[in-house]
Amino acid sequence: MTQGAAVWWVLLVAVVAANLPFVNERLFLVGPRPGEAKGVAWRLLELLAYALMTWGVGVGLESALGQRSPQGWEFYAAGLCLFLTLASPGFVWRYLRRQGPRERSGA
Repeated sequence: MTQGAAVWWVLLVAVVAANLPFVNERLFLVGPRPGEAKGVAWRLLELLAYALMTWGVGVGLESALGQRSPQGWEFYAAGLCLFLTLASPGFVWRYLRRQGPRERSGA
């Protein structure tokens, strides 16, 4: 795999992972949540876990391509901000969109 392809794979994984907490009601895609909505705290915990998973994918691909580059705290802060930015479509869809009368009543 080339370096350019690895970058696109990490970005694709990041976009999907950043929006996963907002598009389903299951905990980490497998845990059952019968009859109740998932709270904001669970969604933020999932978002952090998916960010760490995405970071792991990036580290793995970077290691497979060659020597890993040392990173300072600035890199991780910018990466977290990028991940939160990628999560904005899911957040808007879950919390900021206008709901119709059927969705408000829970039907």
